Amino acid sequence: MRQRRWLELIKDYDLEIHYHPGKANVVADALSRRAHCNVIEARPTARVICWEMDEIEMPTEQLVELYSLIIEPTIKDLVIAAQKQDPGMAHIREGIDEEKKACFTLDDQGVLWFKNRLVVPKDMELRKKILDEAHTSVLTMHPGSNKMYQDLKQKFWWTRMKREIAKYVSECDVCKRVKADHLKPGGMLQPLNIPAWKWEDVHMDFVVGLPRTQKGYDSIWVIIDRFTKSAHFLPVKTVYRANTPYTARRCRTPLNRSEPGERVTFGPDLVTQAEEQVKFIQNNLKSAQSRQKSYSDKRRRPLAFEKGDHVYLRVSPMKGVHRFGVKGKLAPRYVGPFKITEKCGPVAYRLELPPHLAAVHDVFHVSQLKKCLRVLEEEVDTSQIQIEPDLTYEARPIKILDQKQRSTRRNTVNFYKVQWSDHSEEEATWETEEYLQAKHPGFLPSTSNQYV
Repeated sequence: MRQRRWLELIKDYDLEIHYHPGKANVVADALSRRAHCNVIEARPTARVICWEMDEIEMPTEQLVELYSLIIEPTIKDLVIAAQKQDPGMAHIREGIDEEKKACFTLDDQGVLWFKNRLVVPKDMELRKKILDEAHTSVLTMHPGSNKMYQDLKQKFWWTRMKREIAKYVSECDVCKRVKADHLKPGGMLQPLNIPAWKWEDVHMDFVVGLPRTQKGYDSIWVIIDRFTKSAHFLPVKTVYRANTPYTARRCRTPLNRSEPGERVTFGPDLVTQAEEQVKFIQNNLKSAQSRQKSYSDKRRRPLAFEKGDHVYLRVSPMKGVHRFGVKGKLAPRYVGPFKITEKCGPVAYRLELPPHLAAVHDVFHVSQLKKCLRVLEEEVDTSQIQIEPDLTYEARPIKILDQKQRSTRRNTVNFYKVQWSDHSEEEATWETEEYLQAKHPGFLPSTSNQYV
């Protein structure tokens, strides 16, 4: 589209278009290209500059040239040095001479290449240095295993390279804590056992927030039999006590009185009919339960751990309707790792939590856990994150760094640059005055032009 617009502009001119390489157009790309300077290039460059200044008759003085350089070997230099010391590289060189290694080549300096990729010897420290540079440096920002492999395979090669990259990424602690999961929830559906008789197992729920009656009732206690789906609705008050005025008795469902003139028969036939009805209901419940389990398991995946494994625990950051603004994606989604002390059921585990998480129940569903493949020697301090008993933590504003106003057609909107708890000043976000007053009343100063 851009070229078409240029054609419409230059179609009225008589001209010839010649291609000029981008790297040759140093004037246009001078600011966008990285400068490379070393001792070898510095001296000729200084002479050229002095000669150009003499051409324009600008006075120059002979000065002493001083250089302060810290020379560190690059990764390429480290790989070349490691090739000379690795005995496995000598075997590959012999294969090249015998024309058995067609994919490997040697350049004029004796450096071994696999096609156009530098061969990395079996030096685990050197490979880890390459992986750290491609994953944890400032310019890479923790890419995934596929993206990281596509980047590294353009420059380097070693055996089982993709497998080592996948293992390295899977053990990254930062990726485990921060990155979102795109997998199905763990843990298959565990349906409840079908009761053998009515009112053996019940479901209970409360309907609250209703208008208060003359007797003071404002809620309804709903009790449902899991077997027959019969329901009882009892009026109650929203008052919780250690004891309850209601007592449950097994197999004590009330009997309906028969109307006058009806004949009720008791005997073996009635018992047989009741047993047949119970079996019929149980078969229907089993069929429906199996069908619903198959539907649910399509959206789940099997996941299990062993006693002694270390796992991460999922937490939910909360800040109104935001997840900490733009940088909310960097908020931790998991904390830990914590050790599994007991398997409480097919999909439930008990964790060994630190003292500052004593208010949190220590038994969790498997869908809230993620396996830790490598336990760090230095544990990450999570005591600064105030985790609530429901596994949520809320970012609270602690400081106003700056403020500004933005005018619209009808009014003026005040913005405040806010620093949040558990975050540095570099992660501060701009929030509107209306949002801060609604979500955090009393935080803003009395006058809008004061800030810390």
